Amino acid sequence: MIEALSLAGALLAPVSRPAPAAPSSALSGASFSDALAGVANSAADGLRTAEATSILGLQGKASVQEVVESVMNAQQSLQTAIAIRDKAVAAYQSLTQMAI
Repeated sequence: MIEALSLAGALLAPVSRPAPAAPSSALSGASFSDALAGVANSAADGLRTAEATSILGLQGKASVQEVVESVMNAQQSLQTAIAIRDKAVAAYQSLTQMAI
């Protein structure tokens, strides 16, 4: 019983978390358009990788697990890109509806 209470106390004890990392110097000087372009390029590279892995899977040179992981990563990248696009369109529409 005491061991269970000790374990529960240890699980409920506050967890020390590392301090957030400071932004790197490479990102601090980058413009928003550069960052957006980097995200878009990264998503496109992920889609190309997924396509290549899928072809290798069809040829029997890649395992099913590798194909599934690659396609899931590409799907996540595509969904992120779509969400960013939707937010940009919504922001543009909000700006166009403002009174001057």
